[in-house]
Amino acid sequence: MARQPSTRPFSAALLGPALLGAVTKLDPRSMIRNPVMFVVEVVAVLTTVLFARDVLAGGTDLAFSGQIVLWLWFTVLFANFAEAVAEGRGKAQADSLRRTRTETTARRLAGAAEEVVPGHDLKVGDVVRVAAGEIIPSDGEVIRGVASVNEAAITGESAPVIRESGGDRSAVTGGTQVLSDEIDVRITAAAGSTFVDRMIALVEGAARRKTPNEIALNILLAGLTLIFVFAVASIPSFAAYAGGAIPVIVLVALFVTLIPTTIGALLSAIGIAGMDRLVRFNVLAMSGRAVEAAGDVDTLLLDKTGTITLGNRQATEFRPVRGVSERDLADAAQLASLADETPEGRSIVVLAKEAYGLRARDMASLNATFVPFTAQTRMSGVDLDGSSIRKGAVDSIIASVSPQPMATRGSGAAFAYSPGMAGETVREIQAIAEDVAKAGGTPLAVVRDGQLLGIVYLKDIVKGGIRERFAELRRMGIRTVMITGDNPMTAAAIAAEAGVDDFLAQATPEDKLALIRKEQAQGKLVAMCGDGTNDAPALAQADVGVAMNTGTVAAREAGNMVDLDSDPTKLIEIVEIGKQLLMTRGALTTFSIANDVAKYFAIIPAMFLGLYPQLQALNVMRLASPQSAILSAIVFNALVIVALIPLALRGVSYRPVGAGALLRRNLAIYGFGGLLVPFVGIKAIDLAVTALHLV
Repeated sequence: MARQPSTRPFSAALLGPALLGAVTKLDPRSMIRNPVMFVVEVVAVLTTVLFARDVLAGGTDLAFSGQIVLWLWFTVLFANFAEAVAEGRGKAQADSLRRTRTETTARRLAGAAEEVVPGHDLKVGDVVRVAAGEIIPSDGEVIRGVASVNEAAITGESAPVIRESGGDRSAVTGGTQVLSDEIDVRITAAAGSTFVDRMIALVEGAARRKTPNEIALNILLAGLTLIFVFAVASIPSFAAYAGGAIPVIVLVALFVTLIPTTIGALLSAIGIAGMDRLVRFNVLAMSGRAVEAAGDVDTLLLDKTGTITLGNRQATEFRPVRGVSERDLADAAQLASLADETPEGRSIVVLAKEAYGLRARDMASLNATFVPFTAQTRMSGVDLDGSSIRKGAVDSIIASVSPQPMATRGSGAAFAYSPGMAGETVREIQAIAEDVAKAGGTPLAVVRDGQLLGIVYLKDIVKGGIRERFAELRRMGIRTVMITGDNPMTAAAIAAEAGVDDFLAQATPEDKLALIRKEQAQGKLVAMCGDGTNDAPALAQADVGVAMNTGTVAAREAGNMVDLDSDPTKLIEIVEIGKQLLMTRGALTTFSIANDVAKYFAIIPAMFLGLYPQLQALNVMRLASPQSAILSAIVFNALVIVALIPLALRGVSYRPVGAGALLRRNLAIYGFGGLLVPFVGIKAIDLAVTALHLV
């Protein structure tokens, strides 16, 4: 995408603003949103005051105390830095979007007259006229005309798109440019509340709200922090009872290593990065809740056309009736399709050429007259050299050759034939058509001068690799349902070929809504995509509703995500990104808890060694001294946050596995790693502290 910012977490463009942001976020009003790090900031302030008092009073161990205070502040700053880096990538994206907004004038229609007004003066309901070369002043819906529009500023794609009235491609976005023709647009968004404005607010993080799982984890972390406050506060009296005393600075060090600072510092960055990954994927999530819901999806509803299949049916086989050769059928079908510019028509011409060497002929030299397809006749064809050829829906072609008086050739589609012979041929045509439908194809009958020649097999081409993708989703416990307007027989064949778990044939908007509600009533989360006004109810009902940017205003307002590329297959990737967000949070929470357990072995023996020499047996890392152990644990506690920022922003490696396998993987990699890394890290820091004589 042309407009995507750098994805590197420590790129030069992001580093400076992130460092400044880490300092500005020290504001308690900002810090209080993260209870764990707010408490660390409070104790850092208190220890700073105590250290200043000791300096003025000429206290002892000032070097040790000063280093502890310094690393406490580093811990807070590193947590803020992680969040600032995550936000910085969103702000870079927002700056790119902000450049698309231009102050422009608009030709507002007032009856039959036009008046030129500033774009920011437009109100909802105003109608403006936009010609080739002009900028669409605000979000709206095309009510007259058709035009090609350059949406590269929004989607990053250079290819223009068609926008027209009366269909599912009527929505236009402010800041995009009309390239050809002229359209009338009814404004649907006031200044300051356009689609681009909402995008800017969302990607900057201003509109981001914590998700339910994130809130629950924050409550858990706050609860653990409160428990450790009481636990550490009780230690001085315990030490006094044992006949000793523990310095306040050591108690603070113990407290900071006890509480889950690692996940507390990275939790916000993980959530922001999850939304950012979607933005870089050209999907705009209206809330963090939607991203998280995508990771918990149980049922995935997918349209057949354009998602599971390529979208255009292709001719794959000619099936003649008895007495007709495949070449004769191919020749007639090709002649009937030479002027047919539809993808199906072009595929018939290509198949006849490739299979039988039949080359396209010049229609003018044949004195041919093309008969276009109409909804009434449901067929098209050609009249040439006194012969008429038609291709179309099987029932329409059969009706055209049913016993009746001779019709004038070239003007209609009815021909005389021998009833006995034709009756048998009709039954044969119907049998072939039924076989094609059972195989998931679309039968197209061909007739020449009243003689039924056979069937052209049009096949919905299932996208390559889609079956494997559905198998991955199945391993994750996600049920896939194909939605199609096809008849049940065709739908069943395509569903079997694609590998979906179920299908909904001849689906109406009411059917989609009923299916979603049924799944939700069983406690499942449902995701679907759509682009039309008729999809709006289902998009609004689904837990994850992905609206296509090319769709109607109603669809974009109903969904909680908008795909700027209008690629229905992206729904699968959205689920994977949601899964990755949840996996990242779970993995780093596992690492943080295991990490804290290892730190206890460093600091607890060091604290109580003077009171209970037997605790020396727990000094499994053989740290040089109690002070070195405490300082090393605090330094590691701060540095591990910085080390994990890239993982928090990038996300853990995604693998489509079930919940049980995922839990075992997290425990093996991040649980065992969380135990091992601190032992190695704290020991290495202890060696450095001792070598540098810092304590």
